[in-house]
Amino acid sequence: MTIQLAGQKMFVGGSWVNRENVIEVRDPQDNTVIDTVPAASKEDMLSCIELAKEGAKIAAAMPVYERMAVIHRAADYIEANKEKYASIIAQEGSKTIREAAKETARCIQTLRISAEEARRIHGETIPFDQMEGSQNRVGYYQRFPIGIIGAITPFNDPLNLVAHKVGPAIASGNAIIVKPATVTPLSALLLAEAFSQSGLPPKVLSVITGHGSEIGDVLVTHPAVRMISFTGGVEAGEEIVKKAGLKKISMELGSNSPVIVLEDADLGEAVDSTVSGAFWAAGQNCLSVQRIYVQRSVMEKFEEEFVQQTNQYRVGDKLSELTDMGPLITEKEAIRVENLVNEAIKKGAELLTGGERKGAFYSPTVLKNVPEHCSIAREEIFGPVVLLFEVENVDEAIEKANAVSYGLQGGIFTKNMDQAQKAIANMEVGGIMINDSSDYRIDAMPFGGVKKSGLGREGIKFAIQEMTEPKVVCYKLSN
Repeated sequence: MTIQLAGQKMFVGGSWVNRENVIEVRDPQDNTVIDTVPAASKEDMLSCIELAKEGAKIAAAMPVYERMAVIHRAADYIEANKEKYASIIAQEGSKTIREAAKETARCIQTLRISAEEARRIHGETIPFDQMEGSQNRVGYYQRFPIGIIGAITPFNDPLNLVAHKVGPAIASGNAIIVKPATVTPLSALLLAEAFSQSGLPPKVLSVITGHGSEIGDVLVTHPAVRMISFTGGVEAGEEIVKKAGLKKISMELGSNSPVIVLEDADLGEAVDSTVSGAFWAAGQNCLSVQRIYVQRSVMEKFEEEFVQQTNQYRVGDKLSELTDMGPLITEKEAIRVENLVNEAIKKGAELLTGGERKGAFYSPTVLKNVPEHCSIAREEIFGPVVLLFEVENVDEAIEKANAVSYGLQGGIFTKNMDQAQKAIANMEVGGIMINDSSDYRIDAMPFGGVKKSGLGREGIKFAIQEMTEPKVVCYKLSN
């Protein structure tokens, strides 16, 4: 399917609107313009927030069964048009058509889980008589929506990561304003299309396109916006926290994910999982395998098999079912990754394979013996590059795995329960996968990290907790 360059409208409080100023959406594969979207102004965002004030009241008043029905109908719409959704994800972003189809399927699941979790927003009774003098009191707490949520979403999962904010927000009775990544706004607008067809009342959802420098601060700082849910880079996240003021903050800020491979591991399984985990979506995945710590006795065999499988990766046309990996999101990003690799090589790292750039494409790359002071060893690469390190034992691996400022997810391959438990207890991460890649995730699990990897947790049930507040109800009974 080819997108027709007709000028996409943005979704403001239930209405599709144009603007004279537009932003070009380009295919990173060849830099061709595939569509345009409105470049919203500060006034547009202020208007959007005013509509959301009314939308928050409408959403809070919706009974749970209506919220559930609306979200299920949106999921049905996406399922009925899944080829269209996958095609647009692939065209505007970095994912291959196979990867885009999987993201579309996950989005459908995210929405369906959101609908089901709407029925499980409840509180508990409180035994007030635990305090002397309160024998004549009974009560409970219940949860209520916080109001307006501002969501700022990234380019790497342009549909499902938007659904991870929109689904829970609607399920919990909030209004939500989405500001999608400037380079991949079309998928977010398609999600809005699904909700516009689902019977969602006007003013509850807006997807407003524009430059962050123009509209981002308005959304972040406005006092009527009670929560900011952000997925993106550390620097941008820190700026948002400084500006947001007294409101809820949810931050998913990326990682530098470590995986440990011990000598008793199934090496074939470890290689398969970590190659996929390193190069999925051209490595532009916050959970991407970046550092692999391999026990010395199996390092040579692991390295040989890992490089061999990496060299079989097919890089090329995103829309071909035969392609394993497409380009990075822009040529600028590919140049950034290239510079990181070149810096490491100059400082003594050994290039085992890859290291070649052509436009926005960067070949799957494997480095070993990377000095620990190199930027590529300490920061998030967000590209198709993986680093191999040799270690003596699990203790050394854990120590080195923790020696960075990030802690989103990690992994360990071992058949020894004691070694696995040691990693579980001591790795500084928000999630650890045993005998699996660090990039394994299902949409229902709590998702988030420690240190610079963020604040709070996503995953539908846990996002709903963030998007609601408890209210205590206490009855004083007559004697």
